[in-house]
Amino acid sequence: MLELKNISKQYRTGDEVQTTLDQVSLAFSNREFVSILGASGSGKTTLLNIIGGLDTYDGGDLLVNGTSTQSFKKQDWDAYRNGTIGFVFQSYNLISHLSILENVKMALTNAW
Repeated sequence: MLELKNISKQYRTGDEVQTTLDQVSLAFSNREFVSILGASGSGKTTLLNIIGGLDTYDGGDLLVNGTSTQSFKKQDWDAYRNGTIGFVFQSYNLISHLSILENVKMALTNAW
């Protein structure tokens, strides 16, 4: 199970602070298929990057099977990404001569 508890993320540029995620709480069951929808600039990519361990959060906690990620080290994030979570990126990360289904199958078989 994956759980986000009051996740916050801000970006700072000089004196300006842009809050992207403000106290977001979600829970996902094992093997659940989820789509995240929203307007451009609403924080979807930031949320996905935090869930995938590709970006850090400023506040709150991300729990993986009940374990906090606050003290995760690089190797913990690598193991998490390798064995727990998967992404299907937009077309720029797909192999162009394969169909979407073939791209997903390729990723699942680790045949590359």
